This record gives sequence, C-alpha cells and structure tokens, in this order.
Amino acid sequence: MVNKFALFATMLCAAALSSTPKLQAQKSEVKNIVLVHGAWADGSGWKGVYNILVRDGFNVSIAQEPETSFHDDVTAVKRILALQDGPSILVAHSYGGSVITEAGTDPSVAGLVYVAAHMPDAGENEGDDGKRFPSDLGKSSALKKTPDGFTYLDPAQFREYFAADLSAEQAAFMARSQVLNAAENFKAVITTAAWRSKPSWMLVASKDRTINPDLERWYAKRAHSHTVEVAGASHCVYVSHPKEVAVVIENAARAVSK
Repeated sequence: MVNKFALFATMLCAAALSSTPKLQAQKSEVKNIVLVHGAWADGSGWKGVYNILVRDGFNVSIAQEPETSFHDDVTAVKRILALQDGPSILVAHSYGGSVITEAGTDPSVAGLVYVAAHMPDAGENEGDDGKRFPSDLGKSSALKKTPDGFTYLDPAQFREYFAADLSAEQAAFMARSQVLNAAENFKAVITTAAWRSKPSWMLVASKDRTINPDLERWYAKRAHSHTVEVAGASHCVYVSHPKEVAVVIENAARAVSK
C-alpha cells in the first residue's frame, strides 16, 4: 500500500509540474487587437477584419483618430491602448502606420502589424519616405487641399487610386465619408520608431496606387518584418481582403504569445 501511495503522489506531482508551462503560456497569450485607420478613412473600414477577429476569440478595439494633428492621432491611439487589459497587437493602415510607429513604443504593445502602411524611422516622415518610391497618387491630380490645410481625395478619382478592388457603390460611400487629414501630418517626424524594438509584420498590397508597393517592401526589408503580399489588392486591402488581413494579425498575436 505504501508503494502505491508513493507512486500516486509522484504522479500527482508530475501532473502539476507538467501543467505549469501551459498555465504560464495562457497568461502570456495576447488577445487584444487595436486597429488604427489611415488618412481619408475612418474605423468603419475595419468591420470585415473586426468580425473575423472577434469570431476567433480576440478582443478588438478600433481607434478613431481625428486627423487634426499627428500629436492628436498618437494620443487617440494611446488612449485606446490604455483601456486594454494586458498586452496588445497594434495594427494600422496607410498613414496610420506612422501613428503606430510613434504610439507603439507604449509598453503594452507586444507587436506591430502594418497593412499597406507607412513605416518611417526615427527622424523621418512619411512624406519624404514616399519620395523614395513615388506613388501613382502622388503623380496624379487626385490629391486636393482645403483652404485651411486639410487634404482629401477627389471623390471622382477616389476609387481609381484608393479602392480599385471595391464595388463602385462602396467606393463612392467611402469617398463621400472621408476624414480629411491635416497636410502637416504627412510631415510629422518620428521621435522613436517602435518597430526598432518590437516585432513587426507588413502586408503589401501589390496593386496599391496610394503607397507604392515597392516602398512597402522596402520598409519591410529594412525592419526585418514578417512580410505577406496580397496579389491584386488595392490600397484598400483591409476592406477588400479582410480574411488575408485577419490571418496576418492572428499570426502576429500567436507569435508574440509564445
């Protein structure tokens, strides 16, 4: 009987020890996702990605930047990060990439996902970076500015340069619901680049006409980002290809949870 009891006690001890790593892994699992929109758009474009992530068990929040100043936008993102319980994956589209590069230094950020987004380094701004690989939009007449210094895309050309793989109806709605972005935001200089110290992912939209896909690839190579390319996708890839975008985000969350 003594031997059986000793054996039973040993088995219980072994089981407890073997379960400890699993409990620790669960504690470090990243389930918070914060989505950040870019210029001339708002958070509603993330709806398809949001639905998939929530279905798969993630806690998803969407930051709505005012686009009145770069400081205001960074502050808006940090405000949402502060509401999360535990670490987060910070995701951005387009101009939002500059925002999360600055805001992502927050200790709660475990990883960064750039979706057809800018990714400047410290001392850089996206306007100058864009000159490395000029975009079709930059060569066009589609970019407009209001008398008080806010930029927008000509609604008649919005689909052509921003959302070519969306229906005409959907692109028209997005064109008429643009969030105008202060022109000075594109010149905002990054103070500390979060991707220098945190893992990053880049999703390249191969038919992007707003940001040159070669610039997206260049950013990713410089940052040693995990890179995925979506063939045929427009700049609006986060709307037109929500499944592919969600997969990259979920992979990022899993990778930083290990």
